Amino acid sequence: MYPNEIDSLEAVDKMIKETPALLLYFYSDNCAPCLSLRPKVVELVCDHFPKLKLTFIDAEHQPEIAAKFNAFNLPLLVLFFEGNEYNRVSKFIAIPQLLDTI
Repeated sequence: MYPNEIDSLEAVDKMIKETPALLLYFYSDNCAPCLSLRPKVVELVCDHFPKLKLTFIDAEHQPEIAAKFNAFNLPLLVLFFEGNEYNRVSKFIAIPQLLDTI
């Protein structure tokens, strides 16, 4: 389990409602792009968006959460502001585009 990892649907729903800026990162340990992208996303958030909460969800071990968010192509990043989904991007994620989007 990664730091800031969520393991229940209730916790995700609560976090979305209570967190002004949230980025959900859906991944699988069997997904090479998921694992290689993770440190880049962590670095991006730490360097440019310190108020953005980054949370990880293991889609393979949390199928109920993955299904609710249609996380069928990994990695999937879902960005929320004030409880509303703002953007989602999956599979081929470019860090410069993600920086511009946020």
